[in-house]
Amino acid sequence: MINKDTIDRIMDATRIEEVIGEFVSLKKRGANHIGCCPFHNEKTPSFYVSPSKGIFKCFGCGKSGNAVGFLMEHEHYSYPEALHWLADKYHIHIEEEQMTEEQKERQTERDGLFHVSEFAQKYFADLLYNDEAGRAIGLSYFHHRGMSDEIIKSFGLGYCIDEWDNFTKHARQNGYSDAVLEKTGLTIFKEDGKCFDRFKGRVMFPIYSISGRVLGFSGRTLSKEKQVAKYVNSPDSDIYNKSHTLYGLYQARNAISRADKCYLVEGNVDVVSMHQSGVCNTVASCGTSLTIDQIRLIKRYTPNVTVLYDGDSAGIKAALRAVGLLFEEGMHVRVVLFPDGEDPDSYAQKYGSTQLQEYLHDHEENFVTFKTRVLLEDVQNDPIRKTEVLKEMVRTIALVPDMIERQEYVKQTAFRLNVSENILTQELAKTMASNAQKAWKEEQRRNADNAPVPPAEAEPAPAEGPTPSEPPIPQPPAEPPAAPNYNTAEVQEQQLIRLLINYGDKEVMQEGVDEAGNPCPISLRVAEVIVDEITDNELSFNNPILQQIFNLYRDAVSQGQPLPDANFFAMSSDAPLRNTALTLMLNPYSVSPLWMERKNIAVPTPLTYLRREVEETILSFKQKKLDQELEKNAYQLRTCTDPDDTLILMAQRQQLTQLRQAVCKQLNRVIV
Repeated sequence: MINKDTIDRIMDATRIEEVIGEFVSLKKRGANHIGCCPFHNEKTPSFYVSPSKGIFKCFGCGKSGNAVGFLMEHEHYSYPEALHWLADKYHIHIEEEQMTEEQKERQTERDGLFHVSEFAQKYFADLLYNDEAGRAIGLSYFHHRGMSDEIIKSFGLGYCIDEWDNFTKHARQNGYSDAVLEKTGLTIFKEDGKCFDRFKGRVMFPIYSISGRVLGFSGRTLSKEKQVAKYVNSPDSDIYNKSHTLYGLYQARNAISRADKCYLVEGNVDVVSMHQSGVCNTVASCGTSLTIDQIRLIKRYTPNVTVLYDGDSAGIKAALRAVGLLFEEGMHVRVVLFPDGEDPDSYAQKYGSTQLQEYLHDHEENFVTFKTRVLLEDVQNDPIRKTEVLKEMVRTIALVPDMIERQEYVKQTAFRLNVSENILTQELAKTMASNAQKAWKEEQRRNADNAPVPPAEAEPAPAEGPTPSEPPIPQPPAEPPAAPNYNTAEVQEQQLIRLLINYGDKEVMQEGVDEAGNPCPISLRVAEVIVDEITDNELSFNNPILQQIFNLYRDAVSQGQPLPDANFFAMSSDAPLRNTALTLMLNPYSVSPLWMERKNIAVPTPLTYLRREVEETILSFKQKKLDQELEKNAYQLRTCTDPDDTLILMAQRQQLTQLRQAVCKQLNRVIV
């Protein structure tokens, strides 16, 4: 039990920005600090820490509290454990009363898992130096791999005796139950009641949480028998999930923040060896392929990741697989491949730490350049394979969320593939539009799957009429007519913007007049025709995103600037604008070549009748806007009570009707 005076001293010494800074990369902004929230995935920081008030608040997910609350939420500490953590950080001594048996019994199962894991780590580490077999086998192995005693102790490395139940007996003797031993995976129990140590005869690599709590273990065998698994890892439990954990992050987190870069390697030994060589901003996935949750852990400290893999074909394939997820999460990715047959550990042992760091610096290249180079090695002069490489690179670049970074990748890839940037940009626009459409369909499917089934409505009971002795029930006054829905021109609006985006720079012949006032044809761009008609008639779009796109073309035409093109929209950071424009760039339908090949029928393209298409689309848009105005006028007439206003509305209706008749006549449509 911790008394109030001690709690007050802990809270007085605590600086919340220092505590949260252990887990989240914070940047000072005025009197506060800001960072990406650790409680939900976000790309734009909305997590604020106020040192003066001693509180944190996320304006994205709503989480808030003080330093103790943060530790309880983020690290799943109990209240006393959070206070102990803060006391250790600020060197405040806590005097506690001995826990009673009743209090021990109330200890949660989760606490028991943490306690037995920490107990096991200390036991394995002790055996490494104080047991004859531990020194002869475990410690000699680590020393043979070039690891110093300092690095061994900083990672808490150890050794599990090669006996069936050495650790299990020791844990039982110290009061740990079979239940917690089984749930942490430290002991495997068989149906016949027998048990054995999961990690017997293995050197031990403890896996820590960000705050330094032992979550699980990875054990490496020293046996050369082929049937023995090289690594055995703790199973997932209430405290450990390998997909949410990175090996070495506890030791590397501060170095990652300082360097603003994280090195990602394949194995535990590589991590320790990199730290031994002075490259302390290094982590590895815990016995699993890289996951989104692991990437988000890294992103708390830096968006810059350099992937280190072996130089053989397996290493190259592993690098290619890992980077797609990194790109999707907005990470800036680079790659270093070691010479064939080498990995970070072997290279460091062979050449030393100085040469290792020089190699990392000299051989680092951005992933798109690396992937293009690797894929081009097998292309030679085959145009089909080169086309496949181009499409594969477009699919990769389409994963990058940052507009400026995508633009740079397009330039580099176009140069290496010796193709036009415009070709790459157009393909990129199509791919991104297709990806957006697939994502939308997937979201619709998930929403449909998760939609609650509405309960069956009970059949209403028949209404009972009033008895003769009852007065008649007064009826509510009739409701006014419902207001019309004016958003009925979506198809025409989309078609106008589709023409602007796809054919805005194409020229069409229009009727004009010369200097003497005589009729003569003039050539105008489609964008100029559409912008002039919409602007002169003071028309607008109901869809705000389509209006935004139209405004871009209107401004470009009026200012004599180049029109927005595929590259402009593909690189836009405005997601709704980008997705809408890219969708309108794509034509979901295509004409089969069999029409020309077998039936000798030439199917006209949109360019064949572009002038007519533009004129009819503008007229259809005008008609829809007039329909909206007439509907609005009809509603006003139905609800108007002033005779003078009614006369004005009737005059407006006559004028609107005449305009609509004129437009329909131009469209050769039946007027109703």
